[in-house]
Amino acid sequence: MRRHMMKFSWRSAPRLAVARIIASATAMRICRSSAPPMSEASVRQDGAMLGLARQTSGGTAYVTAGSGEPLVFIHGVGLNADAWHPQIEAFATTNRVIAIDMLGHGGSAPPPEDATLGTYIAQVRQLLDDLDIKAATIVGHSMGGLVALGFALRHSSRTLRVAVLNSVYDRDSASRAAVEARAREIAKRSAVGNVDEPLRRWFGHENADPGIISQVRAWLTSVDPQAYAIAYRIFASSDDAFTGRLGALSVPALFATGALDPNSTPAMARAMASAAPRSQALILDGQRHMMNLVDPAAVNQALGQLLAQPSERIDPRELRAAFGTFMTGVTVVTTRDTTGAPRGFTANSFTSVSLDPPLLLICIGRTAASCMTFTGASGFAVNILAEQQKDISGIFASKRSDKFSAVPWHPASSGNPLIDGAVAWFDCARANVIEAGDHVILVGAVREFAHGDANPLGYARGGYVTLGLEQAAVNAAAQDGRTIVGAILESAGRLVLMPGSAPQTFTLPEAGPTGNVSALKSSLLSAGIDASLGFLFAVFENPQTRTQSIYYRGEAALRDGSTAILVDFDAIPWDRLPDEAIRTMLRRYAQERQQGRFNIYSGDHEQGEVRAVI
Repeated sequence: MRRHMMKFSWRSAPRLAVARIIASATAMRICRSSAPPMSEASVRQDGAMLGLARQTSGGTAYVTAGSGEPLVFIHGVGLNADAWHPQIEAFATTNRVIAIDMLGHGGSAPPPEDATLGTYIAQVRQLLDDLDIKAATIVGHSMGGLVALGFALRHSSRTLRVAVLNSVYDRDSASRAAVEARAREIAKRSAVGNVDEPLRRWFGHENADPGIISQVRAWLTSVDPQAYAIAYRIFASSDDAFTGRLGALSVPALFATGALDPNSTPAMARAMASAAPRSQALILDGQRHMMNLVDPAAVNQALGQLLAQPSERIDPRELRAAFGTFMTGVTVVTTRDTTGAPRGFTANSFTSVSLDPPLLLICIGRTAASCMTFTGASGFAVNILAEQQKDISGIFASKRSDKFSAVPWHPASSGNPLIDGAVAWFDCARANVIEAGDHVILVGAVREFAHGDANPLGYARGGYVTLGLEQAAVNAAAQDGRTIVGAILESAGRLVLMPGSAPQTFTLPEAGPTGNVSALKSSLLSAGIDASLGFLFAVFENPQTRTQSIYYRGEAALRDGSTAILVDFDAIPWDRLPDEAIRTMLRRYAQERQQGRFNIYSGDHEQGEVRAVI
């Protein structure tokens, strides 16, 4: 075999000892004792597969071996999971390896006729769901590389690392025309046909192993012709699927190909690596398209170095919670679709960009139903909601089809809908559309705007904030001697309670009937509670005693000797709390805590009603 040059390095990455290419499937014992019960797929006996035992789940056949951190392999058009046998053998000693049969290949169910690249990405996601795999390193070859890359971009929280081998990126016009012509020709056939031409491209004549070529030929000639045509159509048309998007790739990545691969070129691998922030390019001298079979030692070494890189995977729920600490306003973004119908959605990802020229931006999720409408529109309007327009925010955050029939609005001179009563509005021409991870940034050039004096509606930590009520509560707590100021505090996920005035009773921390915020803080310190008060949670009053109660949310730490106690939320002593108003308020808090969405409530103390402030 011709010597290769590895144009690649990761500093201080340990090298993985790799196994030989096996000559027979009988030398391998592929199984996973911890796998959930699965039906055994029938193993074909025509020589098209090596005979590696398949399991099936949800129509996907797969080979699995080993235990440890999950490592998923996705083959290219016309092949099957057996094409990864050198990698399965090598990495089953350190990883839980899963090699899948793409739809219509090997033992997997056929794809739908209108399948897209997303169909194959969804196949991988569904299998990981079925196997209860939270995240994995994804490795793909050729079209499988496109699937792997698409999965990493679409499901970043479930991707530890990604390796894209011998795949394509931004073909030139001549290459694109050639591959599209092949796709049209393949679609006309009732059989896969002569495979000599792809084998010549894949292997060339540079000391190619006849045994490997013979095995790949058997795979190609035994694949379902219709499934082959569908997959090849997608492969031919998806080289630009990730153009301009690789900057959002957040995990370590390897882009590798052979120096002699005529279609998955070194220039493509380098371009992808250049566009992705945490990536490296690997070019193997003397290698073509099937380098994972022809030179598995080099490929496995590179994959081993990739696996040695820390994934530093970010928990999306924790990240969302961290983002949510930044208080924003609430907007409704509107436009008209191609039929002239008004469209809109609620967004708090809004910011000014420039005064000269006047620019602003908003973000919309790529999976939002109206994403294509807004990215394709010539303009849009941003309506900043007033604090009494919380119901409008809810309407435009919902999936209801009659949003505009439930909300008063009028058209701007451009025709874009403007919400009546908004604190401010900006009518914009589309200036730029920027793809950024799972969102799209819309930059607007402001054409017209107006604003008023009303208080804006706020949003933070998953809940609405009404600035007027917050200020009124602060003023009341500071000036009114008949105000009880208290707090619902959590410490390490448990509720903070204080001993009540009667034996075996409990109450929330509070400052008493002559309290204010300062008095509450002093009372907490005296009780051995270090507290950080957050947003207002509830305001209610007792008309008979003319006592107003104000409660804040917050976090706390108990010092040694504190008189407070901690209880789990599912073990709150409801019958030992002072009154129904407190019980009702705490039930609402516990419910909203589970949902991760808090609001501000007001009500009548005597009746114990705590209602949302709109």
